[in-house]
Amino acid sequence: MSPEPMVDVLVIGAGPAGAMAAALSRRRGLSVRVLEKTQFPRFSIGESMLPQSLVLLEQAGMLEAVERAGFQYKDGAQIVRGERKVDFEFSMKTCAGYPHAYQVTRADFDHILINEAQRQGAEVRYREEITAVDVDGDSALVVSRDAQGHDTVHRARFVFDASGFGRILPRLLQLDRPADFPVRASLFMHVEDHIVDADFDRNKIRVAVHPEHEDIWYWLIPFSGGRASIGVVAEDHVLQAYPGDVSARLAALVAEEPGMKRMLRNARPLWPEAREIRGYAAAVSSLHGRHFALLGNAGEFLDPVFSSGVTIALKSAALAVPLAHRQLQGETVDWQAEFAEPLMLGVDTFKGYVQTWYEGALQTIMFSDRRPPRVYELLCSVLAGYAWDTDNPYVGRSGRRLRALAQTLRKE
Repeated sequence: MSPEPMVDVLVIGAGPAGAMAAALSRRRGLSVRVLEKTQFPRFSIGESMLPQSLVLLEQAGMLEAVERAGFQYKDGAQIVRGERKVDFEFSMKTCAGYPHAYQVTRADFDHILINEAQRQGAEVRYREEITAVDVDGDSALVVSRDAQGHDTVHRARFVFDASGFGRILPRLLQLDRPADFPVRASLFMHVEDHIVDADFDRNKIRVAVHPEHEDIWYWLIPFSGGRASIGVVAEDHVLQAYPGDVSARLAALVAEEPGMKRMLRNARPLWPEAREIRGYAAAVSSLHGRHFALLGNAGEFLDPVFSSGVTIALKSAALAVPLAHRQLQGETVDWQAEFAEPLMLGVDTFKGYVQTWYEGALQTIMFSDRRPPRVYELLCSVLAGYAWDTDNPYVGRSGRRLRALAQTLRKE
């Protein structure tokens, strides 16, 4: 094995959380090395951004590059169930911050972010697979294997695990624990959408509920250039019950939602076949250790219904990097109080929304004619990603409050 000079910060994974951690660390004068298993650009799911993400990207000096890329503008979300439809306009939020975001092809978006981190001085190595980690000594040791099979030992004063679904440190350090959600899966594809339907707003993600099963939902995410991402999410056993290959099952499910069927009648697939991901939710016993912190999906990953993944990833890096910098300067950092608990405020907010969505309580609120106008504005704030705004009563452990409101609306 060949050893490498020690760096201040080693980042595992070059996705949004890793790029953010790398850029913010460089802006504090730390030496940074990023190890990424794949070669960028590469595909990733999760294309609908939230406005809170723009605030965070601006902090890392990355927003200008994203804005130059020509991604599809996004000003809100349209939620549909049968004949009912409600538009959540991000401009109606109750807090400060951007009122818009973008719908992005993640291969391009993620590549832009890591290139920006590299431009700011981070060293980035692709096609490096992590095979071993030791975080018990005075510094962290990470072993990677390159595409030619050569092993390298990296020493770092601190490690950020931003490995996403790879979940490197949770696996190697036995930090994984069962998630709170049932095993759900999704079928999805990119298409040339050819949508000419007057009901379709290209500036919004369209989330539709199955006409008979409120725990099955669809996404339709428009991209620039007349393309779109389409998908369906349900418990895994439901999706497996449909016959045929992945493309056939997705087509059958799309045909069951009248709006999707109508809007996509002229769509043409951009891929040879649809794709499938199962086992969305994940959790860990701890988000941090002596020489490491878990960022984004490497720590807690929720259901994708509210497009929270990239926002949580960026927020986790924004919280963790200043703490790592302080620790490397010799200060004592309370990672639980200063990182895990503040991060989980937003994660728990989204978790409450996900749980009540599938229970039906949040859907009751969203589609109710008696919903108070102020509640609409507060919900807009959370749906825009501002899930850490403690002035919003629907932030934090929001499930109980949402269930109580839904019960009241059902009785009226």
